[in-house]
Amino acid sequence: MDVQTLNKCDRSEFVRVLGEIFEHSPWVAEGVVDDRPFAARADLHGAMVAVVRRAEPEAHLTLIRAHPDLGARVRLSTSSTAEQASAGLDQMPEAEFQRFHDLNSRYRERFGFPFIIAVRDTTRAGILEAFERRLGNSRDEEIRTALEQIERIAEIRLEQLLPAIALA
Repeated sequence: MDVQTLNKCDRSEFVRVLGEIFEHSPWVAEGVVDDRPFAARADLHGAMVAVVRRAEPEAHLTLIRAHPDLGARVRLSTSSTAEQASAGLDQMPEAEFQRFHDLNSRYRERFGFPFIIAVRDTTRAGILEAFERRLGNSRDEEIRTALEQIERIAEIRLEQLLPAIALA
């Protein structure tokens, strides 16, 4: 699928196709459906980011909290499963899994939401380094950083989705 095909979808199909670009947050896709047509994928991403940025702070926290803990052995969305696998988070030795678990717990206790990073842009070692570094941030800094990372994750998901998906 390309952006021009997506522009022609009816409302429900448009939201279905884009509903998981922002993890478990179809409201973002709903917020841009009337902004069509989009000339390019970057325009669509920019419009979706604008919807998120205009949202209330509580909606930001809900969006952040929709993301899973990194390396957790729980059921994930299809996108999160593939993203975490790309960094090898699904095949960690027990000691490394335990380190991720401990860092997830410390981070969640400190900030009240999961640690978010665009795992396709880094390695397991890079993720661990970012975990340690970001634990020293303020809550406001982490909310901003998490939202920036979510925007990047959405950009990556759009890059993968638009050339590859076919309407069922």
